[in-house]
Amino acid sequence: MYYFRDFLEHMRIAIIDLGTNTFHLLIAEVSEKSHLILLKEKSVVKIGHGGISQGVITSGAFERALESIKYFKSKIDQFKVSRAYGTATSAFRNASNGEKLINRIKSIFEIELQIISGDLEARLIFKGVSQAVKPEKTRSLIMDIGGGSVEFIICNQNKLLWENSFEIGAQRLLDRYHKNDPITDLEISKIKHYLEKALSKLIAAVKIYEPQELIGSAGTFDTLIDIYFQHEKFHKEDQQTEFHLPFKEFKQIYHEIIIKNREQRMLIPGMIEMRVDMIVVATVLIQFILETCFLQKIRVSSYALKEGYLFSIMEDLRKQALITSK
Repeated sequence: MYYFRDFLEHMRIAIIDLGTNTFHLLIAEVSEKSHLILLKEKSVVKIGHGGISQGVITSGAFERALESIKYFKSKIDQFKVSRAYGTATSAFRNASNGEKLINRIKSIFEIELQIISGDLEARLIFKGVSQAVKPEKTRSLIMDIGGGSVEFIICNQNKLLWENSFEIGAQRLLDRYHKNDPITDLEISKIKHYLEKALSKLIAAVKIYEPQELIGSAGTFDTLIDIYFQHEKFHKEDQQTEFHLPFKEFKQIYHEIIIKNREQRMLIPGMIEMRVDMIVVATVLIQFILETCFLQKIRVSSYALKEGYLFSIMEDLRKQALITSK
């Protein structure tokens, strides 16, 4: 009883997000009416590298995952976290040994992780993004590019209208189509032809709901904003969660990325090594969406799945606190 009543004052919780390319850790102190993020860390694990197209997590990826969780656990202990929550996404959903790795993490570190569906992943992303960007009257298409899957959400202000998760993530596109560096026009053409078929449900939904703007969720979009800000010599505020990426500037960045090889891309101010490989196919995907959906504006949310999961957990804890306080 006291445990949940104590939440009305404060509690420290940890959110772990096991993505296909990157593992994330978020530690926050939460209370009944607010939250304070104490720590955000990320680890480039590339859980899908070498096995995602075969539906398996390789032994090397297993070891990288365990090392990353070991480090996260040290931070969780350091911050005296009361509860840890975790999600695992596309690479785990589709790997024959994904559950095995989840169980290994539980047995070694006593951290329970949940392999979530693509639909739940999309809903959590929506919850995170809706806390980061100011709602507008126009309908929006939210896009979250992962290594294994890409989530799309069509929303009207704070109301979710349609959502879907597609197993067409950047690691999958990279493995399947990006064989040359720089990427060739033929490879870009093949990617777009593939996306026309793979995203037929999205294209149909866009015709029904007619979103007018794209909201990019963290990840690749964060890097695009960093490149844009470096080019324009803009200053990014520490607490800023919403950014505007002009069409013209995106087109310039896109062109620069697709004509350069890896070494040249690394020299682009704002580029980071963890994005330098997948950002090519990711920007081809963004360009395809902009062209196909006739979107008029690009906004970027720095919040994504892990923040959405944090807000979801906070809501659940508040309900429990209210029940036990009666």
